Amino acid sequence: MSNDSQGLVKGEAAMMLAPSGSASSQGPPLSPSTASKAPELPDELVQAGWSKCWSRRENRPYYFNRFTNQSLWEVPVLGQHDVISDPLGLNAAPAEGGDSNLGNGQRKRRSSEEQGGGPNSFKRAKVEPTTPISPSTPGVKPWSSAPEDKQAQSATPTTPSPAPAPYRPAVIYWDLDVQTNAVIREQAPASHHLPPHPEIELQRAQLVTKLRQHYHELCHQREGIDPPRESFNRWLLERKVIDKGHDPLLPSDCDPVISPSMFREVMNDIPIRLSRIKYKEEARKLLFKYAEAAKKMIDSRNASPESRKVVKWNAEDTMNWLRRDHSASKEDYMDRLEHLRQQCGPHVAAVAKDSVEGICSKIYQLSAEYSRRLRQTHLSLLQDPPTEACASPPQSRLVYCYPVRLAIPSPPLPRVELHFENDMACLRFRGEMVKVNRGHFSKLELLYRYSCIDDPRFDKFLSRVWCLLKRYQVMFGSGANEGSGLQGALPVLVFQTLNRQFGVSFECFASPLNCYFKQFCSAFPDTDGFFGSRGPFLSFCPVSGSFEANPPFCEELMDAMVTHFEDLLDQSSEPLSFIVFVPEWRDPVTPALTRMEGSRFLRHQLSIPAYEHEYRSGSQHICKRDEMYYRAVHGTAVLFLQNDAGFAKWAPTPERLAELTAAYRASSTRISSLSSPGPAHISPGDRDSAPKTSDRTQSNVLSPGGHDDNNNNDNNSSGDSGSSSSPRDKVSTV
Repeated sequence: MSNDSQGLVKGEAAMMLAPSGSASSQGPPLSPSTASKAPELPDELVQAGWSKCWSRRENRPYYFNRFTNQSLWEVPVLGQHDVISDPLGLNAAPAEGGDSNLGNGQRKRRSSEEQGGGPNSFKRAKVEPTTPISPSTPGVKPWSSAPEDKQAQSATPTTPSPAPAPYRPAVIYWDLDVQTNAVIREQAPASHHLPPHPEIELQRAQLVTKLRQHYHELCHQREGIDPPRESFNRWLLERKVIDKGHDPLLPSDCDPVISPSMFREVMNDIPIRLSRIKYKEEARKLLFKYAEAAKKMIDSRNASPESRKVVKWNAEDTMNWLRRDHSASKEDYMDRLEHLRQQCGPHVAAVAKDSVEGICSKIYQLSAEYSRRLRQTHLSLLQDPPTEACASPPQSRLVYCYPVRLAIPSPPLPRVELHFENDMACLRFRGEMVKVNRGHFSKLELLYRYSCIDDPRFDKFLSRVWCLLKRYQVMFGSGANEGSGLQGALPVLVFQTLNRQFGVSFECFASPLNCYFKQFCSAFPDTDGFFGSRGPFLSFCPVSGSFEANPPFCEELMDAMVTHFEDLLDQSSEPLSFIVFVPEWRDPVTPALTRMEGSRFLRHQLSIPAYEHEYRSGSQHICKRDEMYYRAVHGTAVLFLQNDAGFAKWAPTPERLAELTAAYRASSTRISSLSSPGPAHISPGDRDSAPKTSDRTQSNVLSPGGHDDNNNNDNNSSGDSGSSSSPRDKVSTV
């Protein structure tokens, strides 16, 4: 039975054939004149995609659905359950045998499917979902390509046609069969996280959007600038490193109140945002605008006489030079701009300091208020509001890592509608729709099947998927290409090499949408735990195992990550290994990179040159296939941090390192890597178009481009306008 079911899962092409096996091979079926004599189909069936066709081989009519590629000998029944267009059976006709009482109109699994079992069902043999999202048999490895499963199984008119196979992605960017080697100490369920609810997630999305608008208005009203690109997203990321509040997204308990990240990025755009220039005239205009804005700002603020004198003199001297010299080159204008920034920058920053701190403080206070309001509403939805429980004693038993479990039971969840538009799964709740491609929708189903233990009937699956997608959509922002670089991932070939050569089976910074393994840490344990997340990495304490770490390129987070690495390696005598991928920024060098290069646990360091490797887009769950990869515009440093036992087991030998480098070379040769799905990348010739500076704040503004991977090229929002934001980030776990 298992082999037969496996054939049903994998032999998708065979199941999509017409009943005769030859009629469908001629492209879209056409009805001959003989078929036109038969009664026409009802309008409802025609609108559902059904048409009456003629089988020349069998010399009789059959019915074909152009939406699902289904073929039937008998007249189709309106409302029948089709697993491709209606995988949950939401639109199915009520069953006659008493299954109509099931939630969401779902029907029980067929008895033939209930008999299946296999290697993946060992965890939850008694709680396999009775209503699967797709008709794959539990225990069968999905989408494998065994040769014996590629033979087409033709259906004859005398036997009933098999059910259509579940959607199979053309290319799979994950391997959920890799078992973990990460060992942790047994932990009690998380008691401070409330279970996700679509009502609360919708309110959270509205409040975060409102907070973004406040930030935009404050920057305009107080400083006359647009907020730096991606700066709000980075603020959320930087705040969550130190936040002790209860809300998973909105900061509410942070010290200090003034965010260094937001303050730095807004100050970088004062008095104007410095854009990337390519031509002499652009450099001339930029220099004039900076001098004019600096003079206007110093006149309108409460500045000291000395500051007024210095800024006015330098601004007027620059304007006189511009009127006098019309033969200057682009380099002359850029040198003059850098000189003007050095002379006027400190005085302009001094008069803007209080105002920018007020912006940061106001946004934080609003966030804390929204967080308190959300939690009160969320607690009111729970049937049994949580009480303050005594902290459970730490467990001493060592176990293989497992997904986060919530101590508070989930309340009944409202219904979420599902429909498919071509290759996209669309989930709608109260008019708010989120999308995910069908490949990643199937991935979420598998992760949910492996990780969720409180929903064996999949009654809450759609609601939890909606909350998950909405959470990441809100964090990324709603602008064009916004956030597309905040959640990048390594190429598939690199992951395969890491697993094969270094035993890597765990990602320290990922999400259910971009993970390669089914065991990973992520930012949001409340929504992601049902899909395999082990929680935030800074709260994750493994005793042994081999890990890949590709963090968000936020300096505060990377520094905290290094501290956590060294503590874990110092405390464990079991084999423990971390392979870290960070941007190789040298001008100036980041503190995290400096600390790792000087760490006593560093075993080897590898450098991947810029423009010679690529990353998977953070929008891979909704982007087009040819936008899946994009080039890295900065070099990537690969560092191997291992204790003695980890080095003995997964040593970075020359042979292993050569294969890892070859995997990068192989992945970067794909044609699709030439396109960038989100922020545009800067060509090498543009690297000298910005003034040079040794100051970290200014270098963040004028670096040749934002890092990729989790590299978000946010400085390169367009070819002629750059962001003064720090490019260090990718959203994953905090």
